[in-house]
Amino acid sequence: MAVELKPESVWINERIREDEIVKYLGSGKDFIPDDEIEEKLTAHRNPDRAQVREILAKSLSIQNLTPDETAALLHVTDDELLGEMRETALQVKKKVYDNRIVTFAPLYIGNLCVNNCLYCGFRKDNENTKRHVLNLEEIRKEAEVLAGKIGHKRLIVVFGEHPRMDVDYMISTIKTIYDVKMKARVGEGNIRRINVNAAPMSIAELRRLNEVGIGTYQVFQETYHHKTYERLHPKGTLKANYAWRLTCMHRALEAGVDDVGIGALFGLSDWRFEVMGLVYHSRELEEKFGVGPHTISFPRLEPAFNTPYADRSPGKVDDETFKKIITVIRLAVPHAGMIVTARENARIRREAISLGITQTDASTRIGIGAYSAEGETQEGDRQQFFLGDTRSLDEVVGELAEMGHITSFCTAGYRCGRTGECIMELLRSGQEGKFCKLNAVLTYREWLDDFASEKTRLAGEKVLEKEIGQVRDRMPSIYPKFMEYYERIKRGERDLYF
Repeated sequence: MAVELKPESVWINERIREDEIVKYLGSGKDFIPDDEIEEKLTAHRNPDRAQVREILAKSLSIQNLTPDETAALLHVTDDELLGEMRETALQVKKKVYDNRIVTFAPLYIGNLCVNNCLYCGFRKDNENTKRHVLNLEEIRKEAEVLAGKIGHKRLIVVFGEHPRMDVDYMISTIKTIYDVKMKARVGEGNIRRINVNAAPMSIAELRRLNEVGIGTYQVFQETYHHKTYERLHPKGTLKANYAWRLTCMHRALEAGVDDVGIGALFGLSDWRFEVMGLVYHSRELEEKFGVGPHTISFPRLEPAFNTPYADRSPGKVDDETFKKIITVIRLAVPHAGMIVTARENARIRREAISLGITQTDASTRIGIGAYSAEGETQEGDRQQFFLGDTRSLDEVVGELAEMGHITSFCTAGYRCGRTGECIMELLRSGQEGKFCKLNAVLTYREWLDDFASEKTRLAGEKVLEKEIGQVRDRMPSIYPKFMEYYERIKRGERDLYF
């Protein structure tokens, strides 16, 4: 029996819970102090070499940087110091995450939206967009392609803010995806971790969402700059409420969601301010809940169908500035996972990985129903923006192998309790890498046998040989059990982990 939906106006009026905003505000103010941020950016316009090198040493010890220290790095222009910053960022990444890169795919579920963000192709007033919300059978078909043909183990499922995509629908979507089991070349294709990108939700809704087994709950503030935010998000829409969005991670952590992901859309406001906003947001979560963001994302504003603002935004970020943003965030929040997506072209993604990126997507299609559809990989009137890189997962994994990186398909941490505050402590101490190296090798073996082309498999075998040698040399007590698991996977068993 079909579920009767509430009228859109009723649904909108019930969304925002003021009591779930004010409880997180100090003296009625939020934790993004625009004037203070501007003052710090002005005060640190001319950092000296000694100061910068002290800051880099602190980051390398896996300590979060203060806003003042971050502001200093944002103003470094000296080529030699910039080089030292990039080198240190990569060292930090290797110290915390080794040479692992996690891959995933985004799955856009629908493009109906009650908001009217000026920069978005899905905004309510964009009459040229072809609207659709996937039903459960269509969702199953998308998941079958992603899990059974491509070989993804992780998805970020993207929901629009609309009554057609309420929490009941989200739960049904997630259950449907987790139920998909597909025969692969040797083993089985299935999605083992579903992260969620959605609008801000209430604590009660987030508890329900958490119970169905989500990974990271991801919401981007878009811009932390209050006046810019107000200008780009029209009054009368849900998204116009800056504080409701800003406090959504507080509600998620209170609801029991262990891992949260924050981000800013670079290109809407001054890029230095946005980096500072991300640092303030991270510090706020650590101070209130003892755990910072599991991931930080920094998408750049891209062209969108029938969306002129996306082409003429005054805050556009060029490639060199974008790489500096990545470098500074890696140094400022050294424990956090960092995501660069297929918004960027292949060259930028390669360069970003050498600056500390830990996660990236592949085989990406963001049109509604695009994975199971035949034909073009990009259709402007069906997707939120245009992609810069549509390479297959096999191509990306192969390139990463040639670069000396192992692609990790591991999702074991969520089933072993290595989440939230626990994983943050493990990351800071370097201990998480021991588990991750073992599980990265095991899941990489799985994927190579089940999905890789011959070219990618050969490149991957070289990476495996090196990784197995490191396990033998660094973890001799675990090595025999590890090799037992490895051989069992080669014989066709799946999903063995430490």
